[in-house]
Amino acid sequence: MTKFERITNDQMSKRRSALYSSFPLRASFVIRSPRRSLAKAGHSSFLTCRSALLIVIAQMCCSALAQAQSPSMTGKWNVEIAFANAEHRSVRFDAQADGKGSLMAADPQSKVWGADKASEAKWSRGEANSVTFSGTVEFLIGNVGRDAGTLTFKGKFETPDLITGEVEFSALVGDRPSKHGTFKAVRAGG
Repeated sequence: MTKFERITNDQMSKRRSALYSSFPLRASFVIRSPRRSLAKAGHSSFLTCRSALLIVIAQMCCSALAQAQSPSMTGKWNVEIAFANAEHRSVRFDAQADGKGSLMAADPQSKVWGADKASEAKWSRGEANSVTFSGTVEFLIGNVGRDAGTLTFKGKFETPDLITGEVEFSALVGDRPSKHGTFKAVRAGG
């Protein structure tokens, strides 16, 4: 190497070391090898992917836990109604999937007189274990009269097998006021 090349090389080395000493972070970045940077990038991607996977698993577990905590509405329910006028009635509610079901009078008289036919009903879940279900029903009045109307139940699960709340009966025929009362629905065994 010639004297001129050596001087030029020394000057460049001094400039490079001066540059690196004034910017230490930049110097360490420049010195890092490409393989090491790629390995860190791969490690970072792996951690991001793993974190996303853990979040998805946690959400699935929380969703399953929330579903396990809210009681199922589907099934057969024996419903006892006590209206404010001291009249008591019994109905059977069969809750099926997708908010559908059937409702029928379950009084002993209803079976004798043929008024125990099931009608279409619907149900829906609300907040904090609340539930609403409704359908038309025909109650017997005395030996020959019939009182047809729509029952609307608004209640809350007390336990997975017990719903209590308020009920309203709106007559389908005539211009009569609605009857209000309370109800207790117990899941039918079997």
